[in-house]
Amino acid sequence: MLEAHRVYLAEEGSGGARADLRSTDLAGANLAEADLRKARMHRAVLSGADLTRANLRHATLIGADLRRARLRNAELSSVRLSGGILAEADLAGARLANADLEFALFMGANLAGARLRRADLSGANLDTSDLRGADLRAANLRGASLRGARLDRADLREARLGGAFLIGASIRNADLRGAYLRIAKLDGADLSGADLTGAEGVTAEQIDTARRDDRTRLPQSHAPRR
Repeated sequence: MLEAHRVYLAEEGSGGARADLRSTDLAGANLAEADLRKARMHRAVLSGADLTRANLRHATLIGADLRRARLRNAELSSVRLSGGILAEADLAGARLANADLEFALFMGANLAGARLRRADLSGANLDTSDLRGADLRAANLRGASLRGARLDRADLREARLGGAFLIGASIRNADLRGAYLRIAKLDGADLSGADLTGAEGVTAEQIDTARRDDRTRLPQSHAPRR
């Protein structure tokens, strides 16, 4: 099947056959460096699979099970993974720009250094995930749950965080310039060294529920209580 898919990609659809792995059980499979661009993988079971450096650009994995899968440095730009299960998956350094990750489950996942620029993570569950140094610029995180997540040094410029749950999250030295934070929950979040210059929708009351230090940069309109 993968050989036919290789021909499909090489001949731009005029030959071979597009990989159809919908609902296929691939738990624990070795797919490291596989070229699965544009593959149909809806609801596929890939728990524990090795997809290190695999190319899944424009693939469709809606509702797929990727629990504990290895996706380090994988290419997932523009992938469709809404409702996918990626709990405890390793996505360190993965490229997920413009990905559709709406309502995906990333609890405890490793996304350190992942590139998620303009990704749609609205309603996603990222509780206790590692997003240190991740590129989330202009990402849609509306209503996402990031309880206890690690976002230290993350690039969250212009990210949409309206209604997001950042309770107890570590956001130290993160860049939140121009981010939208209306009714985001910041209770117990650590904003030490974070830059919120130009952040929109954030109130003094929200800031007061979070921890900060002398290096925290707040919107100019704010004079929060200490």
